Amino acid sequence: MSAPPFDTSKRTTFTQGPNPSFQWGTRVGSSELGRQWLEGEKEGWTGIDTAKEDPMKLYKLMISGITPRPIAFVASRDENGVDNLAPFSWFNMVTAHPPLIAFTVARAGGKDKDTAANVKKTGNEGQEGFTVNIISEPFLEQANSCAVDAPAGVSEWDLSGLTKGETKVVKVPRVQESVFSMECVLHQAIDIIHPTTKAHTATHILAYVKYIHVRNDMWAGPSPSAAATSGSREERGGTIDIEKFKPVGRAGDISFTRTGDAMRIPRPAWATEEETVRKFLESVSGDARM
Repeated sequence: MSAPPFDTSKRTTFTQGPNPSFQWGTRVGSSELGRQWLEGEKEGWTGIDTAKEDPMKLYKLMISGITPRPIAFVASRDENGVDNLAPFSWFNMVTAHPPLIAFTVARAGGKDKDTAANVKKTGNEGQEGFTVNIISEPFLEQANSCAVDAPAGVSEWDLSGLTKGETKVVKVPRVQESVFSMECVLHQAIDIIHPTTKAHTATHILAYVKYIHVRNDMWAGPSPSAAATSGSREERGGTIDIEKFKPVGRAGDISFTRTGDAMRIPRPAWATEEETVRKFLESVSGDARM
């Protein structure tokens, strides 16, 4: 590929949002950036009827439009004890209480792929379980190698060069190189049935997170001292530093994303904004009556 080499010097910086002067009801076109954005409306829109679109074309379109997507790097084990490792970008957090995450595995050749089959058969409480690991920039190629369509019984661990890390609750290893790993058991496996063809096309996995591993140099704030490391995670920051973390996401075709500049925008709270909001709504209502 004729792409420039990876730039290891880039760092995440935190900025304001693109329109820091926003007030309730401010239109997108009020800023220069917004006006430039709205210029594109002159080109019109293309509509796609999903019932009439070729599934592969629809797949390519959707993965390029729904982005960036976090990646679940899932380690599982089959009934014969063979360990599997594969990345999935149909993935996200569901809820923190209970701690649930979800990822979806498409079927291939009319049957479950290894990860879905393994999680269904050996991922339950009291069985092997599985781990979901987050990919960072330094081992992206190793993780991507695990997307190879190897036949059942072939372990991607050996091909990737990645290290099996110890786990506390489940039997399946975590990825040692991942600085944020989750030990999971199956909460629910939902077979996705196409509403028209009635074909079973994918399996949606709800995973219950039993245990989380965070590498200590990833905590937000200063690197933890020996004393802080032995204290609570709140003393070590409580959250993950995205600049240190360097998480990778998926975009369209064969593209991945890295974390660039992050915008810090406070979340509005009704307790502090109620009076301002009501005044704005009254002004809008008054304008409508004129």
